[in-house]
Amino acid sequence: MPKKDIKTKPAPKAKATKETLAVKPDSKLEEIQATRERKSVLMQGNEAVAYGALDAGVNFFAGYPITPSTEVAEILSAELPKRGGVFVQMEDEIASICAITGASLAGAKSLTATSGPGFSLMQEGIGFAKITETPCVVVNVQRMGPSTGMPTSPAQGDIMQAKWGSHGDSPAIVLYPASVKESYELTIRAVNLSEKYRTCVILLLDEVIGHMRESVRLPDMANVRVINRIKPTVPPNWYKHYDENQKYLSPLASYGEGYRFHVTGLTHDSHGFPTNKSGEAGEMMDRLRKKISYNMRDLVQIESYQMEDATIAIFTAGITARAAKAAIAMARSEGIKVGLLRPLTIWPFPDEAVRKMLRNVETVIVPELNQGQLIHEIQRLTKDKSESNLIAMQRVNGQLITPNDILHKIKEVS
Repeated sequence: MPKKDIKTKPAPKAKATKETLAVKPDSKLEEIQATRERKSVLMQGNEAVAYGALDAGVNFFAGYPITPSTEVAEILSAELPKRGGVFVQMEDEIASICAITGASLAGAKSLTATSGPGFSLMQEGIGFAKITETPCVVVNVQRMGPSTGMPTSPAQGDIMQAKWGSHGDSPAIVLYPASVKESYELTIRAVNLSEKYRTCVILLLDEVIGHMRESVRLPDMANVRVINRIKPTVPPNWYKHYDENQKYLSPLASYGEGYRFHVTGLTHDSHGFPTNKSGEAGEMMDRLRKKISYNMRDLVQIESYQMEDATIAIFTAGITARAAKAAIAMARSEGIKVGLLRPLTIWPFPDEAVRKMLRNVETVIVPELNQGQLIHEIQRLTKDKSESNLIAMQRVNGQLITPNDILHKIKEVS
């Protein structure tokens, strides 16, 4: 993957490894569209998600308003009809996930947005999209919970739910931005990955990323990278809705295109028809797993920041990573060698990259706005390190972990 400079003043430049996606201009900037020039605009994270979805080709949204994700629905309700798309406000989140799955089966690029309670309601539908291998995207702007919790307060409590919330041992692709611009980029990437790998992809934000505003310079619209689902090239009678191939990626016909296939949440054969045969069931489960595990290099993104000489590593995501970068700048000014590892792909977890990057550090600090969801993954990968070298920082009261909080912890362990 290409490298780009990540700047955090007053820290020196540091290279970050992540894929760069370009996006088109949003419809509010008609004069920019006319000249194809890109200018800096002030944009909210939820706005970035909405316009990123449009730029990726999303043409169907079904959802139910819920704080703190409602702006995504509000913008798409206005913009989709202008572009020939469809917006439907559903009666609840269960209906929303079912609607975007059905729309995708009919050929649409579909997306919904929600928060904690709604995300819980969607889990069975997410499992259905996964077993039927139907592309769609669920945006979850996390808030303090459980239950109704604190709707306007930040949290990072849905990381494990994003992987394990749906029953039945299904794979997960989950992305997590840490800025408004990345909300653009990773929304596009989420849509692209859903289409490529025929699955439900989850985009996690925390409330602060969703509602904060930043000056964003949008890349040239001509450079946008859009991936569309693979379409079958064989005659209808030869079409297998779940075909096997080397990378476990198969063509996807849409309803109305003349291809006969069956869609069911039951264990199914290659044509989609229910089966109780152990061999066919095993093949289906292997395909669901292997299309993720065989493509890890394409799926996993992780940022390495100031890690070249670091003896202390901070591992965190989302808004907490922003605080960590500020803390690193202050610590480096005092001569403390500390760096950051930040997963842009939370699931599948970047095991190989984390093992490699943590090999030479003495201490790992894991700040997170939950009761310890990321740290368990680091514990799994750092069994050779003593507990004293793995430091937890957890906050679940609706308040952020600040740069000074992290700096204080860095000084404690250094």
